[in-house]
Amino acid sequence: MSNLWDLDHIQPAGTDVLAGSTISAMFWNAVALRGPAVWMRQKELGIWKSWTWDQTAEAVREIAGGLMALGFARGDCASILSNTNIEWVLADLAVLSCGGVSNGIYPTDAAAQVHYLSEDSATTVLFVENDEQLDKALEVRAGLPLLRRIIVFDMEGLRGLQDPGVISLQALRDLGRAWNQQNPDALMRRVQACQPEDVAILVYTSGTTGKPKGAMHTHAALAYTVRGYNTLISRTDQDEAMCFLPLCHIAERMGGEYFSLYTGSRLNFVENPDTVPENVREIAPTVFTAVPRVWEKFYSGVMIALKESTALQQAAYAWSIGVGTRIADLVLAGQPVGGLLKAQFQLARWLALNNVRKLIGIHRARFLVTGAAPISPELVKWYLALGVPMLEVWGMTETCGAATGVPASRIKPGSIGPAAAYNEVRIDPATGEILVRGPNVFKGYLNLPEKTAETIDADGWLHTGDVGTIDADGYLRITDRMKDIIITAGGKNITPSELENELKFSPYVTDAVVIGDKLPYLTVIIMIDQENVEKFAQDNDVPFSNYASLTRAREVQDLIQAEIDRVNTQFARVEQIKKFFLLDTQLTAEDEELTPTMKLKRKLVQQKYAAQIEAMYR
Repeated sequence: MSNLWDLDHIQPAGTDVLAGSTISAMFWNAVALRGPAVWMRQKELGIWKSWTWDQTAEAVREIAGGLMALGFARGDCASILSNTNIEWVLADLAVLSCGGVSNGIYPTDAAAQVHYLSEDSATTVLFVENDEQLDKALEVRAGLPLLRRIIVFDMEGLRGLQDPGVISLQALRDLGRAWNQQNPDALMRRVQACQPEDVAILVYTSGTTGKPKGAMHTHAALAYTVRGYNTLISRTDQDEAMCFLPLCHIAERMGGEYFSLYTGSRLNFVENPDTVPENVREIAPTVFTAVPRVWEKFYSGVMIALKESTALQQAAYAWSIGVGTRIADLVLAGQPVGGLLKAQFQLARWLALNNVRKLIGIHRARFLVTGAAPISPELVKWYLALGVPMLEVWGMTETCGAATGVPASRIKPGSIGPAAAYNEVRIDPATGEILVRGPNVFKGYLNLPEKTAETIDADGWLHTGDVGTIDADGYLRITDRMKDIIITAGGKNITPSELENELKFSPYVTDAVVIGDKLPYLTVIIMIDQENVEKFAQDNDVPFSNYASLTRAREVQDLIQAEIDRVNTQFARVEQIKKFFLLDTQLTAEDEELTPTMKLKRKLVQQKYAAQIEAMYR
């Protein structure tokens, strides 16, 4: 178990553990190096099934052979429409091994979006997870003349399907096995022919306006960046990692699949999004990367469990977290921790903190990583008080993921750390915009040269759209998205994310969108945490019949008002929230108001709830 006051054990290794200038070469070199060792695990029917590197290679070889038998050529694009699972990784690596371009499509996308992304990427082969995703593909197939074949991972409910354009993944593997026997050297010739500057993956990023843009990443950028990750976050082949965020997203593709491929750390796939807490407790990862919403949810769960515990347990937790917080304060200030406080912390672990870590599933974690959205500094400090450092990283689709990262040796909550060793970061003196330059910067947007030129200037600097500052230690602090900064009717510039992060620290708030641009005061739209607010209602005999009635209950309104009052005390009067509105619909990843990483889409929320916003200013 890690020592809070001694963080040297998680310093980056900085060593190149695997050769390869392309992702495909890196994978096959990993197979040769690690063969019988377990790489991936996935829970199926209640049992964790392991995949060794050799087993993975066999499957990838057969899928790649099947693709080549179908005429899949170098440079062709294959799209993957599936939830995060091992089959996603197998398909991705097979496509890259063939010299193709791999593109992910979110399983929550509607048929019209599947059509646009497949058409824009010139998809010739479409992998789909199951019958639900197949229905979308079949609905739009007629409008995709380049699409030659649809391949289904899970054929449950489709055994009687008779369609020459659709085959199962197993049938593709059977085809590939036979083709490889006739062409034993073909796949390795494809791998060797792949060049570092070839486009490897497309990652579609949606802006606030217009259609999604396909960011092109080369093998060189991916391989270079994934090596650089080890200078940010040290990981080895002894580590256990989780994989549950969408592999369509650059964060999980790079920080999950490719970083695990490079370091040899074991990758554990959850059963489904609802089983994440249970699966995390079962695996007890040694390194754990997630988005702020996951860390907020874990914290909320602990707070609710604490309310149900005995008075003695509550007292033990209060004393223990107090000790941990005192140590966290010293660590964050760069000051030494005395012997007496160390001894108290050992007792605090025994009394309560070890149990809290086990409840979450982070009792073996050397460190936690958070990114993809801002996180409350208080939440970072809370995990540090438990004895687990939380490292913030920042980046975007166009930077191959992380461009900055907080080192374990000097954590600054609210900061996203200095620039990674593999890129430069600076602030535009005229606008305050954060600029990034380096080999990790994307090649450009597919079919959009004008948009590419707007994003990458003549000197190679990527204009991120984020506003920030860099302190004397070189640490970057994000102010907000340029387009999100609020200028009130009185001319006051306000950063909404600071207020929103403090609100989300509440166990009763899942997300929040602060409103107030060109308006006389600030208001907020809040999505409540259904589980925790329902528990509050049950404990306090608050009647409700459904989610909507829960949000309208006077006691719930008072509960959220109290949370807003708590946050308001931390801000100047002009920055305080005057009114709020609770969303009366429980949103999920399938709803258009949420991003795949479970953030509310600010502009869409403001448009959809314009009437409710207007009512708050009457």
